Amino acid sequence: MALIPVTILTGFLGSGKTTLLKRVLHESHGMKIAVIENEFGEENIDTDILKTESKEQILQMSNGCICCTIREDLREALQLLAAKRRKGLVDFDRIVIETTGLADPGPVAQTFFMDDEIAETYLIDSIITLVDAKHANQQLEDRQEARRQVGFADQMFLSKTDLVTDGEKDALIHRLKHMNPRAPIRAVHFGDVPLNEVFDLRGFNLNAKLDIDPDFLKEDEHDHDHGDHSHCDHEHGKCEHEGHDHGHEHKHDEHCGHDHHDHEHGEHCNHLHHHHYDDDVKSFVYRAERAFDPAKLEDFLGAIVNIYGPKMLRYKGVLDMKGTTRKVIFQGVHQLMGSDLGPEWEEGEKRVSKMVFIGIDLPQDIFRQGLDQCLV
Repeated sequence: MALIPVTILTGFLGSGKTTLLKRVLHESHGMKIAVIENEFGEENIDTDILKTESKEQILQMSNGCICCTIREDLREALQLLAAKRRKGLVDFDRIVIETTGLADPGPVAQTFFMDDEIAETYLIDSIITLVDAKHANQQLEDRQEARRQVGFADQMFLSKTDLVTDGEKDALIHRLKHMNPRAPIRAVHFGDVPLNEVFDLRGFNLNAKLDIDPDFLKEDEHDHDHGDHSHCDHEHGKCEHEGHDHGHEHKHDEHCGHDHHDHEHGEHCNHLHHHHYDDDVKSFVYRAERAFDPAKLEDFLGAIVNIYGPKMLRYKGVLDMKGTTRKVIFQGVHQLMGSDLGPEWEEGEKRVSKMVFIGIDLPQDIFRQGLDQCLV
């Protein structure tokens, strides 16, 4: 039987999760969706429908959706829904889990990897993070949970952009991209987003496409090897084109986050339009043109995941491994890592390994040096 896709919806209080969910639960979209509200005493999506004292309540909505509020272990709720579905008591094709505004999506995602019974029934499709454009900078400043939600995202929806200026919106997008260059960001109005842009995003697929925002990683004619390219040092509000302060990895220098991204490679960046946020959630990209030694790489990745796993939010790579003509794809969440053989390297295709790491204060120099030492 095909696995049931699961979408994890996260985002800070007031970011519009409820608006989006109400649409899912009431719109006639013809999909059979089960919504799990992973709430702990916070206000519910629709208190008048879901007033209940019991541990869980399963409710059939008029458009065929099911809504299930749980106040306990997510695993139990997923098992309960799967059991009821097998017995023909409820019918659904996919699940949306709404986490509380203060939740860390990590443990929710890990549930699907660590429990065999869950892994045999469900498959995470993606983690979607809603970001309130008006209050995001303050929330990101004050709450690590908000920064983690950004780091985990496969897709970000920016709500309330009508309440900020274009310059503020650009600056926020720039900040979010440095935290997570994997996730596309798009502005939405009051949950008015086509549902095909919410579902089947396949953010957890082990596919050969490594989506890094093209503005974050523009490959230009000065494409150096991974060791020493120029980059913008945003913490200090100047561009450093010789040093190795890997605070933020840039493969290019035209995206130093102004209203216009149009200065030439190597030209000085002016940072008048930006506050210099030093977020603890950061991302960096590693590239190599020599193949990896499989045994060395496995040992090194095992070691860093062991030590830094709790701080590693999401990471993914498409790798050139010695001894195979196929791409090797790996990705992970915290300490859980999986890999798979992808398609063949095409004839004439440049065999370049690319990895992106998103995490909390990860020591880039240790990662880079270690990965360098795994190359053939």
